[in-house]
Amino acid sequence: MSRLVKLFSIGHQKEQQAKTWLSQQGIKIIAENFLCKGGEIDLIGLTQDRQLIFFEVKYRKQTAFGHPSEMVTPQKQQRISLCAQNFLLKQPQYQDFAMQFDVITFTGDDETPQWIQNAFDTY
Repeated sequence: MSRLVKLFSIGHQKEQQAKTWLSQQGIKIIAENFLCKGGEIDLIGLTQDRQLIFFEVKYRKQTAFGHPSEMVTPQKQQRISLCAQNFLLKQPQYQDFAMQFDVITFTGDDETPQWIQNAFDTY
């Protein structure tokens, strides 16, 4: 298996782990891998009190070169924000919901992720 295929496979696995874990936390996942021009949102969830959460899932085998959350650069944040706007245009029923941008991280063999709420603001 090529390194790229392996990385994609691990990334997909971690997104599925995050989805399952978030569901256990009471988050209803309403979209996965939402694609738009220039970006993607890994998971989009909805809380019981009608809050929309856009999740970026990151994994690092080790933290010697930084925490997984550090991979969510300002440029990445801007792309996620633009995708969120695109999602709201396509799904107008959510336009009046409160929203936030969170990051879910996994490190090494961790089964339970770290959930960084309100990780960044929109631009």
